[in-house]
Amino acid sequence: MKNLKSAFKVLIPLSIGVFFIYLTVSTTTKEEQQLILSYIKKADFRFIMLSVFFGILSHLSRAYRWKFLLAPLGYRPRFINAVLSVLIAYIANLGIPRSGELLRATTMSSYEKIPFEKLFGTIIAERLVDLILLMCFILLSLSLQYDLILTALKEKQISPSLLVLGLLFVSFSFIALRALFKKNQSPLILRIKTFLKGLAEGILSIRSMQNKGAFIVHTLFIWFMYLAMFYAIKWTVPETTSLGINALLPAFVIGGLTISATNGGIGIYPFSVALMLSAFGISNESGLAFGWIMWSSQTLMILVFGSLSFFILPLVNRKK
Repeated sequence: MKNLKSAFKVLIPLSIGVFFIYLTVSTTTKEEQQLILSYIKKADFRFIMLSVFFGILSHLSRAYRWKFLLAPLGYRPRFINAVLSVLIAYIANLGIPRSGELLRATTMSSYEKIPFEKLFGTIIAERLVDLILLMCFILLSLSLQYDLILTALKEKQISPSLLVLGLLFVSFSFIALRALFKKNQSPLILRIKTFLKGLAEGILSIRSMQNKGAFIVHTLFIWFMYLAMFYAIKWTVPETTSLGINALLPAFVIGGLTISATNGGIGIYPFSVALMLSAFGISNESGLAFGWIMWSSQTLMILVFGSLSFFILPLVNRKK
């Protein structure tokens, strides 16, 4: 049964990615496919490498930022171990979405002897902060393209009141489960409570962090690098070179949201980016070329450095 669940965790996101690849191929003619390939082949390699460089800087900054959250808990891991753990997390997410966070905490726990639940708590704290930044980018995109998005919502007949009711239902369910959980004193529940206590300690480490200013700077830097590596790709496709930030920002946001939907955004990332760029007059062929260049370059970088991390970690920690 466990093997079946594990298989589904890999196959379902992968199937979604394959479906969007099929959708891309089936909705483009042979001539359009050849045009997309020609755009990719003729892409300026200098800007691809610049995008990859920005991606590497964001990963290094993420690893360094992690240390600020661990310091209030009394742990000061080696920077190299934090970097390699982060890279391993990214390559794991290409296999099973969101599995990287677990593997990242497990890896660091193995080499730095830090309790797993505390490490995982700090990772959740990180993700909450990143979620706030993502929401800021979404709100900025909404403000820049309010009319365009409002028209799309009306076409889809999405009711704001329905969204509010959904949020109220989720909130009520959470409160009810919390009350039920609090009263239960079974051994299993007590073990879960102990785990959650360590988890909460890791999450709340952000409150007692001494270097809050540096943490905020690194957070802003990480997201600026994310945007920069996306922005740099616009110079690889002739039709997108004239695009401004007002057009690229919505495509950046929708691309980021699709990353967690499949194994690293395979298939769905280029499709979604092309769909968003089409709203600004970019042809489907150029949009798909943009999306595939962006996705392929960053994925290849993760595959190379993530794979190397598995071999480097034991070498840099051989004394331990």
